[in-house]
Amino acid sequence: MADFSETDIRAALSKVRDPAGDTDIISSGRVQGLVLRGPNVGFSLDVAGLAENAPADLQAAAEAAARAVAGVTSVTCVLTAHNDAPAAQKSGDTPRPNTEIPAVFAKITRVIAVASGKGGVGKSTVAINLAAALHAQGLRVGLLDADIYGPSLPQLFNVTERPDTTPEKKLIPVERHGLHTMSIGYMVPPEQAMIWRGPMVQSALIQMLDDVAWPELDILVLDMPPGTGDIQLTTAQRIPVDGALIVSTPSALAQADVRRAKAMFEKTNVPVLGLIENMGFMDAPDGTRMHPFGSPSADALATLPLDADVHAAAESGVPVVIDAPQSAVARAFGELATTITGLLEGAKT
Repeated sequence: MADFSETDIRAALSKVRDPAGDTDIISSGRVQGLVLRGPNVGFSLDVAGLAENAPADLQAAAEAAARAVAGVTSVTCVLTAHNDAPAAQKSGDTPRPNTEIPAVFAKITRVIAVASGKGGVGKSTVAINLAAALHAQGLRVGLLDADIYGPSLPQLFNVTERPDTTPEKKLIPVERHGLHTMSIGYMVPPEQAMIWRGPMVQSALIQMLDDVAWPELDILVLDMPPGTGDIQLTTAQRIPVDGALIVSTPSALAQADVRRAKAMFEKTNVPVLGLIENMGFMDAPDGTRMHPFGSPSADALATLPLDADVHAAAESGVPVVIDAPQSAVARAFGELATTITGLLEGAKT
């Protein structure tokens, strides 16, 4: 248990002056989303309205103040500016979206977004097993949990420790089964709700790219949040995605969400590689094949089974591709990985 409380951190941050006025950053409301996880502290800092060079100095001062509290071993501060857009609109200007591509993509060859129109279809399970299958082909693979509100990687990989940092204060990706992974869930308690506004969430995603010491990668797999919200928009504007995979079940309700997700990617000029139907069938002991969620689509890139091995592997923190490599579902993921690399190579030529 930590030797400090939220009150202690707020008291320390209240000593940091707000450069935009005669007050401190607590009183002015710049500090938001404060979370504690053992000896680790995280918060967002709204830097709207500050001069060009002020945010970096303010971030450094805030982090130093929090770090000075007895018992604190690390501090993560996310910069946001969610008041900028309303101010621009009041002045009659239409703010332009930030389309700057983070520098980290200079050492990442390909980016795949694994998305879904709705939750509960097994998207994250598909993402980690696809990443593991790509790694099994000899590729250098990264996996980024882009779901800020509901991160899944800590549970699926059984990660309980916070990432280490480099001397330059960048987070080091957590390596699991040869995969380089990062998630906001590695830095906040599992019971902590991320009550952040849209721009804060977008900023957190970009910082997990800019402020993480990613190695050279052949493919980065993005485990997207469900739906068509802020993260999807940021991904389309600032991340050079080579292709999106949409995960669904064969049910009619899920298929309606697939159409919306596909339309969103097409509207933002992100290529859709195809549909992956998860939990599309199950084989009974007598060999009978059943379709619990409806008949699979003939247009699906792959149809994956509803398999108890997948659930058991997820509970153990090991992808089924690694835990049971000879199983039918692991072989299906291997075939899917081969199909996807072929599609990406075809798009390059």
